[in-house]
Amino acid sequence: MTSAGSDGAAVGNGQTYRTIRRPITHDSAEKHVQGAAHYVDDVPEPAGTLHVAVGGAPVAAGRIRALGLDAVRAAPGVVAVVTAADIPGHNEISPAGADDERLLADSDIAFHGQPVFLVVATSRDAARRSVGLATFDIEETEPLVDVVQAAAVGSRVMDDFDIVRGDPEAALKAAPRQLSGTFEIGGQEHFYLEGQAALATPLEDGDMHVLTSTQHPSEVQKIIAEVLDRPLNAVTAEVRRMGGAFGGKESQASQWAALAALAAQVTKRPCKLRLDRDDDMVMTGKRHDFAAEWRVGFDDHGQLNALSTDYLARCGHSIDLSIGVVDRALFHADNAYYFKDIAALSKRLKTNTVSNTAFRGFGGPQGILATEQVIDQVAHALSMDPIDVRLRNVYTGEDQTTHYGMRVFDNIAPDVLEHTIAVSDYRRRREAVGRFNTDNAILRKGIAITPVKFGISFTKTDLNQAGALVHVYSDGSVHLNHGGTEMGQGLFVKVAQVVAEVFGIDLEHVKITATTTGKVPNTGPTAASAGTDLNAMAARAAAEQIRRRLAEFAGDLYEAAPEDVSFRDNQVFVANKTISFADLAADACRGRVSLSSTGFYKTPKIHWDREKVRGRPFYYFAYGAACSEVTLDTMTGEMRVDRVDIVHDVGKSLNPAIDIGQIEGGFVQGMGWLTTEELVWDARGRLMTHAPSTYKIPTASDVPADFNVHLFENINREEAVYGSKAVGEPPLMLAISVFSAIFDAVASLAAPSSKIHLNAPATPESVLKAISEISELAA
Repeated sequence: MTSAGSDGAAVGNGQTYRTIRRPITHDSAEKHVQGAAHYVDDVPEPAGTLHVAVGGAPVAAGRIRALGLDAVRAAPGVVAVVTAADIPGHNEISPAGADDERLLADSDIAFHGQPVFLVVATSRDAARRSVGLATFDIEETEPLVDVVQAAAVGSRVMDDFDIVRGDPEAALKAAPRQLSGTFEIGGQEHFYLEGQAALATPLEDGDMHVLTSTQHPSEVQKIIAEVLDRPLNAVTAEVRRMGGAFGGKESQASQWAALAALAAQVTKRPCKLRLDRDDDMVMTGKRHDFAAEWRVGFDDHGQLNALSTDYLARCGHSIDLSIGVVDRALFHADNAYYFKDIAALSKRLKTNTVSNTAFRGFGGPQGILATEQVIDQVAHALSMDPIDVRLRNVYTGEDQTTHYGMRVFDNIAPDVLEHTIAVSDYRRRREAVGRFNTDNAILRKGIAITPVKFGISFTKTDLNQAGALVHVYSDGSVHLNHGGTEMGQGLFVKVAQVVAEVFGIDLEHVKITATTTGKVPNTGPTAASAGTDLNAMAARAAAEQIRRRLAEFAGDLYEAAPEDVSFRDNQVFVANKTISFADLAADACRGRVSLSSTGFYKTPKIHWDREKVRGRPFYYFAYGAACSEVTLDTMTGEMRVDRVDIVHDVGKSLNPAIDIGQIEGGFVQGMGWLTTEELVWDARGRLMTHAPSTYKIPTASDVPADFNVHLFENINREEAVYGSKAVGEPPLMLAISVFSAIFDAVASLAAPSSKIHLNAPATPESVLKAISEISELAA
């Protein structure tokens, strides 16, 4: 148990903590609400700054025969026009190293809006206006737009990959009952409030400094160095904060930073690039949309004997991060359930659309959603309560293994489900929903509980490392820098809390500084929910080295053993004496003690052999469950979320306020993915939903009025920072309960023999289509 002491300190396992495990405000919260937080576009521009606009391809597939740019060059305010011919190094930006993604198209066009040229002008308005003066002579070809077209012709970005356990084909045939279907899962636009942006400033000796909105400064540094044909030490990438990212700035921020740097290299002047919202939506990748072709075998009691799901993923025109995204979908095909016989199959399909990329959950949501849809279909066919089917198949104990060979050593899924049933009063409310539906012909209610078991770590093992740099100054103040990036999720304040805890000082004495490749090199992206796990451990290691030096110095000074020196309440206690932390730092400085240290951390125990399809790709699992209740209008297809109850496992929370905020925000974002956010391309490969007028994210009015979040009392079984667990991505998948509740409401209109065809997102149109099919079958 963790509780609050009378003086505000957190108490856990007999130990008192002063800064961790407390609900501390986000470090930039006041600046956020005041509009005082600086993002790339808020930083004062250096003298002579030019502005960059991007010219995109007007077709989705074809070959450039000629490009007319004379009118562009002659336009007012234009300083330079840049094409692929002006790139001194590599015209290649693939994070996978696949040589399949151009910085600027040089001949072949792969998707509508693909960057072809840059306009560099004295103002952003002049640059944007002149882009439209370009003329294109393109030999246009028929584009492949969706997964059906791509699958029909075998268009893939890479080879198929499958994870299979047992003999699912034999088990399917032997099962007492079978069902099958195809479930369409839509993609999702990141819709970060701060769009893609970068400010590149050329320095002496050909060096380049780039202020960038990115989750992965080291990747930005690498791509820019390769484009400019410079060594890595000639490029510095820096980011203080992002106005949201959600995965959309993990790999894809590199292109815009590299284009700004290229413009700065060509003009020898600072250059800023900030994408317009429409261009941002057209030119950047999204969450992968899938078609899941599933077959399930089960018995009359809801026991699932076998599951086979073929995940057809639209990857877009290049690989980007599709290796890891689709692999993670396969890893999570089991979600929280044990399948003795299971086949998780994948096809990574190549289309003439923007290359899809990372998005919160990184493929896990699609894998989990498909399996939860199967369970809902089984429950409907058996006229069973879906929660009973889930409880019958959930992992039990800690000796069962996943379909990829990892033991579920920390399994608490049954406990989390039972706790959710209790706190949501599910059984009583299920009966009330049934009575409501009996009494109402137009409005229908649905209720559902869905769990999540989400693996924490990058499945690309080498990314699971982090570095940090900590200085203690002679006045006792602390300078903190690490490789993690802040995108609003509260990483910086959590890491600062850990450092303050190590030194026993108040949080206000720790200075949080911008992430930069000039201080901490060779870092991985802030992604995979591992930001705190990695960077806080690295910062803790650095701080502990300095604390050991201070303890040794204090021990020598006061004739005590270093282990008898303690740090707390801004004081240092040694040999019945008390000295302030600031005074000890000053004394140590005069005593020629180093008060600066780097820290490094790499996640232990993890390994993954993709060729053998076996290993332990995750350090641990995070668990959760949510109960959602909805009301559906069967005449319009519109719905309202009436109540949500969440039980989520964050281990021993470093900061409950931040963690609850992440749970709430992740849930609402997932709810948007599954209900209102619909991406539509036309037959020519043009994105039709490229602005807030046509693409609908959730607003404050969509958040359920009755919204309850409970942190599950638990501790991380692995050695994570102070027993905490990751919280960034898992909560998004709790919103699957909303989709299942909508399914439940629709299914209340159908006989058990009728299969429900409800695709995601469950927009009013999708809901009405499903209801119409039920009516036609009944007739």
